[in-house]
Amino acid sequence: MSQHAVALERRIAADLSHHDTARRAAVLRQYGGHALSFCTMQPGMSYFEVPGVGYIAFAKYWGMRFALGEPVCPPHLRDAMLTAFVDRYPDAVFVQVGKGVVDHLHARHGYYGTQFGSESRLDLATFSLRGARKQVIRTAINAARADGIEIREGGFDHDVRRISDAWIRTRRCKNNEIRFLIRPMIVDYREGTRYFYAYRDEEAVGFVFFDPLYRDGRLVGYVPNISRSSANFRQGLWYALMAYAIARFQEEGVPCVDLGLTPLMLSDGIEPQESRLLRATLSVIRERMDFLYNFKGLEFAKSRFQGQVEKTYCCHRNALPALAMTAMFRLTRII
Repeated sequence: MSQHAVALERRIAADLSHHDTARRAAVLRQYGGHALSFCTMQPGMSYFEVPGVGYIAFAKYWGMRFALGEPVCPPHLRDAMLTAFVDRYPDAVFVQVGKGVVDHLHARHGYYGTQFGSESRLDLATFSLRGARKQVIRTAINAARADGIEIREGGFDHDVRRISDAWIRTRRCKNNEIRFLIRPMIVDYREGTRYFYAYRDEEAVGFVFFDPLYRDGRLVGYVPNISRSSANFRQGLWYALMAYAIARFQEEGVPCVDLGLTPLMLSDGIEPQESRLLRATLSVIRERMDFLYNFKGLEFAKSRFQGQVEKTYCCHRNALPALAMTAMFRLTRII
C-alpha cells in the first residue's frame, strides 16, 4: 500500500453514514472539475468520505455499488482514494471515468476499463459559430428569432416541471427523468447553477440548466445538465439556448463548457484493458436499440459544436458484467 493510501486509511471515518453536506460542498468547490462532480450532490447518493481530503459518491442498486464519476479530491490523492474505496468495496463498478482512473484500477486492482461513451469540451477562448458544421446552430438561432423567441437568464423557476413533464412524454424513455448520470431537475443544493430560458409571448417554452465546474477553488466552466423544450416547439431550440449561454459565458471570461457524456459514442479501436465482450454488447445496443435512448441523435447534436472529444470509461471486474450493466440501466431509468 502506498504512503498516500496508508495516510488516507488512518483518516477514514469509522461511521461512513455520517455526512456533512457543507463539508462536501466545500470540497466540490475546490476540486469539482469532472462533468459529473456536481451530480454527486444529488439526492439518494451514498458517500465514501475521507475527512479533510474528499469523497467518492456512489449509488447502491440490486446489492451493487456504482461509483459516479471520479473522486472529488486533490488530484495527487486520486489514486490513493480509489485504492481505499476498492479495498472497502472490491466489486464496485465505476461509471464515466477518464483514462487516468482506468489505468490505475487496471494496473493496481485488475479491473477492465471499457469505453462507455465520449465527452466533449469547448474552449471558449477560441470558440465561434463559424464553419459549415455549425450551420445547423446558426439556422436554429435564426429560426428561434423568426418565431418570436426571446432567450434570457433567470433564477430557478418551479414552473419548469410543466415543460419537463410534457417533454418527457415525447421521449423514448417515457414517464421518468433519467437519474444518476443526470441529476434531478429539482434539487436542494443549487449553489453556482445557472438557468437560461426561452420565452415566446412571455411563456417559457424551453430551458437549459448549467452546473459549475471547479479547479483549485476557481470556477473554470459549466456543464449543461438539464435541458427541455415544449413538445409544441420544433427541434432546434436547444441549439439557440446553448449558443446564447455560451456567448454569455464568453463575455464573463469563463474558460470552458463541457458538453458532458454522449453515451455509446465509441471509437473504432479497442484498447488492451477493455472487455471485447462488453464493447461488442454496447455496439449492438447503440445500433439496434435506439428505441431505448436517442444515442445517435444526441451524438449528432453535440458534434455540431465541434468540441475536443475525449473517451470516457466504465470500470468493471468481469469481462461481461451483464447483471451490473442491467442494474445500471435500471438505476438510470433508461429501462
